[in-house]
Amino acid sequence: MSDDQPDRPLGGTGYQEVQASDEFQELRTRFRRFVFPLTGVFLAWYFLYVALSAYAPDFMSTEVIGRVNIGLIIGLLQFVSTFTITMAYARWADREFDPTADRLRAHIEDGETE
Repeated sequence: MSDDQPDRPLGGTGYQEVQASDEFQELRTRFRRFVFPLTGVFLAWYFLYVALSAYAPDFMSTEVIGRVNIGLIIGLLQFVSTFTITMAYARWADREFDPTADRLRAHIEDGETE
């Protein structure tokens, strides 16, 4: 062990100590509260599109404007929703997630794991 790293208590590395910390557990909880519901909503939206394509082809082929049909519109909205979710996550992470993650990283790099 080098002189610039403090001795670790028996039974864990610095990473394991950080993982067991209340701050890390809160970070994981906040991440899951944001990501899991958003993922569920997106997957439901995606599978609705797939189900409609498979089981309601007449509905999906309904022309809305000229030769543009409902299936094309919903398909394009899949891209829009993907970009929207990505932007929402990036904004949320910058504001809510990254400051705590940066603090935890600094604690690990500085050897302050308690």
